[in-house]
Amino acid sequence: MPPSLDETVTGPALEILPGQLFGRLSFPDLFGRAAPVEVEVGIGKGRFLLQQAEARPDVDFLGVEWSLKHLRVAKERAERRGLRNVRLYRADARHVIADLVPDASIVRLHVYCPDPWPKKRHRKRRFFVPETAPHLERVLAPGGYLDVSTDVREYFEDILEVLASRTGLVAAADPLFPDEAARAGTHYEEKYRKEGRAIHRASYQRQAGAARGVAGRPS
Repeated sequence: MPPSLDETVTGPALEILPGQLFGRLSFPDLFGRAAPVEVEVGIGKGRFLLQQAEARPDVDFLGVEWSLKHLRVAKERAERRGLRNVRLYRADARHVIADLVPDASIVRLHVYCPDPWPKKRHRKRRFFVPETAPHLERVLAPGGYLDVSTDVREYFEDILEVLASRTGLVAAADPLFPDEAARAGTHYEEKYRKEGRAIHRASYQRQAGAARGVAGRPS
């Protein structure tokens, strides 16, 4: 059996293990270089993240996933492809965005088909909540993009409302995806599309200036 990427590449490991992070992330230390960084929340088995990492080797990608089973599948796939610009972390994405990602440090945040937590008593577990929303703006560099999708219309409307009320992000087309054909879908997006479900999408851009609602936080 060939050695894993973690064993053959000098530098940081592909998977971030529990106990390795203290305080805010340093992306140059995490990836072993200075490069633009994109984060995907809820990578599943890594379909979208790994396609993007393979297509754009000049960009570094951090994938956050709660399911250890899915994260390990993504890790094996990244190893087989020899991808050095990917790091994977099993964690609560709300904690990662609010507490670990530094101010203005990423150029894109991808959030596709997040768990809608449909029961009313569980909705506080959603990723898009008023407490987390300001951090989605804070972590983006000016000019950076937040790309979102969901198959749940009610959740989509909530996302639009919370972003409008709790951030200064502005709705704007992401030039990376000029049309649907230019965008490789995630596993769940493709699954839901085959089932005949509509996929609701939105893209936002951070403007220059301080992020709303998180002034004074340390970087």
